[in-house]
Amino acid sequence: MRIRRSSRLLVPAVAALAALSLTACENGTGTEDEGASTPASSVTAQPQGTGKPTTGSDTGTGTATGTGTGSSTGTGSGSAAKPAGGTSAKPGTGTGTDDKDPNAPENRVLCNGSNTKVTAQPVPRPLNHMLITVTNTGSKVCDLTYYPVLRFDEMQWAPAAAEATKPQAVTTLSPGESGYAGVLLSAADGSGDGGTTAEKLTVAFQGRTPNSDGGASATPPLPAKGVYYDSSLTVTYWQQSMDDALAW
Repeated sequence: MRIRRSSRLLVPAVAALAALSLTACENGTGTEDEGASTPASSVTAQPQGTGKPTTGSDTGTGTATGTGTGSSTGTGSGSAAKPAGGTSAKPGTGTGTDDKDPNAPENRVLCNGSNTKVTAQPVPRPLNHMLITVTNTGSKVCDLTYYPVLRFDEMQWAPAAAEATKPQAVTTLSPGESGYAGVLLSAADGSGDGGTTAEKLTVAFQGRTPNSDGGASATPPLPAKGVYYDSSLTVTYWQQSMDDALAW
């Protein structure tokens, strides 16, 4: 009979202990070991989709554009675009002043003693005549305007020009070319007066207007015996050919 009574008392006690253990588990205060738990803060969330999370700074590979002239710096791998307008043009050719016609009036200079060689030589025909030759020694085309202004020795007057010899256009000399003027020294029939022999000759040049200064004069040498002239002394206009200069 004692054994049965003890069993009756033990059953309620076991049931009470089981209920207490279950309540402790539900409240999180139980002592049952269910394994090591993982802290929520240590879990790294993976982004949706494929690919690994990126770290560090993004340098980019885009192409820089713009028209500025300043230099850009950085670590990007893109190449800088050239300024708008394409490649820079080289110095223009074919349109500069150097390409203009050298024979155009604005590109010519006056012939004078600084850019020519001048000679003066008596000729056998026509009688009592002398030929003045001017050769362009410069690098530009030059103009022989009007007629030469001659002065023998210290004479105080200048011989007149024969109007019949005036050309239709200005005598123009390219580098290396020559122009001419004829000089009647004395009358063939002896009608001139005040005849004398000169040992020095100065040839002056005119400018763009009659009797204006055309630049440096020239002093071509005369024959050793000198040159005889009288009041008949006359010159021709500058000519492009020797024959025209001596035709008068």
